Amino acid sequence: MDTMESTRSRLIKLLSQSKESYISGQALSEALGISRNAIWKHMKDLENDGYRIDAKRSQGYRIVSFPDKVSSNTIRWGLKTKWMGQHIIHKESVPSTQLIGHEIARENAPNGTIIIAEEQTAGKGRMKKNWFSDKEGLWTTLLLRPPIPPNKASELTLLAAVALREALHELTNLPIGIKWPNDLLIGDKKLCGILTEMQAEQDRIDYVLIGFGLNVNQNEASWDASIRDIATSLKMESGKSWDKKEIVQTILKHFENTYEMYLNEGFKTIKSTWEEHAFKIGENIKINTFHDAWTGQFLGITDEGALIVESQEGSPITLYSAEITWFDR
Repeated sequence: MDTMESTRSRLIKLLSQSKESYISGQALSEALGISRNAIWKHMKDLENDGYRIDAKRSQGYRIVSFPDKVSSNTIRWGLKTKWMGQHIIHKESVPSTQLIGHEIARENAPNGTIIIAEEQTAGKGRMKKNWFSDKEGLWTTLLLRPPIPPNKASELTLLAAVALREALHELTNLPIGIKWPNDLLIGDKKLCGILTEMQAEQDRIDYVLIGFGLNVNQNEASWDASIRDIATSLKMESGKSWDKKEIVQTILKHFENTYEMYLNEGFKTIKSTWEEHAFKIGENIKINTFHDAWTGQFLGITDEGALIVESQEGSPITLYSAEITWFDR
């Protein structure tokens, strides 16, 4: 985090801790180690970002309201995390937040850095599929430097699905399900996709990027006709628009808590929660492998996140890679 960003973050934190009272320019100057003139310039920058600042000569500064938009400043206002999202990169439009993630990771950006874009022009999902990324959605990449071996990295995709599902359910109370390995659904329509990419050596992970695209305030008319039958948004399901800033803050809080629980307790608790909300668990799905095709019951996932299904003979088998037909469309 550069010096300017660190100072702005600390300033917002001080103001957020004193919402109903004023803080003098002198007190802020002493707390941040900068001049009163520099404090004034920071306040002007916040006003340019949409904050309403009440300044009184004899009393100091107070934030009256914050803007209804996503930016590095607005996300910090009210963010309740220790390390996740403390370094924020916000862009109006990018080809892909994952591409920026790789760039900043190679430049030693810290664990917990997030990249947020209003729009992606070349968003990607799994298997290099295009992901429609307009300004009504939320397009984000989280940078992690996990102290786990590379063969455990696949667990982080499932962890991310659990954290996202819990955060969105807390906000919306919508019945959100998790489809293996990387989607959130409402009913049988896609709400969110997750993409995990890793840079690692033989025995250690350098970094992991967890990207997710979340449909927030789109209407049915937002999408091309080819995907209207398979996509949904929080607005379409709830009948109301949502504050993307609040969604980001809630996701970051849940992700930090879930990730720390994973590091302390392992994957077992994550796995249990994942299976509790898994799409089609206990139901029949169509399975295609390189050699065979059959219909079998989806039984759950292994401790490593692989699929457990009913074999053609009726016994449980583990699949690490297969083409699954989840829907009858």
